[in-house]
Amino acid sequence: MKKFLRLLAAPLFVATAMVASLSLPASADAVDTDPAIAAQWQTAWDTYKFAEVTPPPPPGSGRSRTTTSISVTINESAKNVFDAYSNINNHIGRAAFLKRVVTHKQFTDCDVRYINFTAIEDVPFEGTVVSLATHAQQRLHRDDLFYETDTWSEPNVVTHQKITFARLSGGKTKVTERLTFEADTSLIDFVVTNGVASHQQTQTALKQAIESGAL
Repeated sequence: MKKFLRLLAAPLFVATAMVASLSLPASADAVDTDPAIAAQWQTAWDTYKFAEVTPPPPPGSGRSRTTTSISVTINESAKNVFDAYSNINNHIGRAAFLKRVVTHKQFTDCDVRYINFTAIEDVPFEGTVVSLATHAQQRLHRDDLFYETDTWSEPNVVTHQKITFARLSGGKTKVTERLTFEADTSLIDFVVTNGVASHQQTQTALKQAIESGAL
């Protein structure tokens, strides 16, 4: 068990989805079709309403919530950093095990760009591959240089993320991710510790790609 949990610590979304894979590992060759994944996204959206930021879970509810933040400074202009950083497809190959992103819907309302998507990760485990899905909605406020992403994954783990892009002198940009994790109390420490580590890993990879001109 501990070996498997360490395996799952690396990727961007996997820390919040790991428990689903413990009961029934699935081959990556048997991944659901995109329409099936879209239906799963809609069920999660309707059932868990994961984009709604409700009051913190009360004591004794069995649920806990923790908020933290991480930052990185990137030597590039804020608009360029925003465009590269906010594109979830740019995380593929930089967030460990992130295989692909299935985009279900995109639309703009009051200058805010909404993207409903599911991130699919393939995690090697004991000679097979476990496929994990994290359902998300991203809301991009490009003019104001921030975006928000809300996610849901098994076993009822929710994240609320706000990523801001602050202009610094010398044409640099400070990216700050404010991360809120909500999960069963028995899982919250693992989810927070490994979720933060995963985001830090992706921050570092994106910084390198942006500053090198790869993005």
